[in-house]
Amino acid sequence: MAYDKFEILKSSAVPLPIENVDTDQIIPARFLKATERKGFGDNLFRDWRYNPDNTPKEQFVLNNPTYSGKILVGGKNFGSGSSREHAAWAVYDYGFRCVVSSFFADIFRGNCLNIGVLPVQVSAEFLDKIFKAIEADPNTELEIDLPKQTITLLVTGEQESFDINGYKKENMLNGFDDIDYLTKMKDEIKDFADKRPF
Repeated sequence: MAYDKFEILKSSAVPLPIENVDTDQIIPARFLKATERKGFGDNLFRDWRYNPDNTPKEQFVLNNPTYSGKILVGGKNFGSGSSREHAAWAVYDYGFRCVVSSFFADIFRGNCLNIGVLPVQVSAEFLDKIFKAIEADPNTELEIDLPKQTITLLVTGEQESFDINGYKKENMLNGFDDIDYLTKMKDEIKDFADKRPF
């Protein structure tokens, strides 16, 4: 398995009500030198989290102990900008397993699904309700049910459905990346190859 299986996630959430968060803000370009998926969480939102002298910016949400959880709730158009997959790596390495927004950039969405971060797209109205609920109570929990493809605001019971590609859904339920998926099918692939005429 490339990552832990994702089935049902029940967690409090970290609110980031900023629109048009791009991948350079998620992980600045100067931190893209590594080729493994490790250590990127330390620099997630680096320039928003830290001053030039590396002291934490107290007003930034990731530095606020009031908020925690495995779900990041972002504003509209999350993950825009360059196609760097390191942005998704940073989100995962920090400890988030789900990002909720009213719109995702396509490449960022795909990069998240490839490594075990579930991008859940909701309506603008539902996103606003989530932000308001977290503002009222930072311990507010969301339930993300991947098999049913639903997100529930547990404090009110309000729920929306979300879309996901069937192949990516199956991979996330099993903790597979693309290589794992092909490895699982190696016998079928061999049978198919054996039946091909030379």
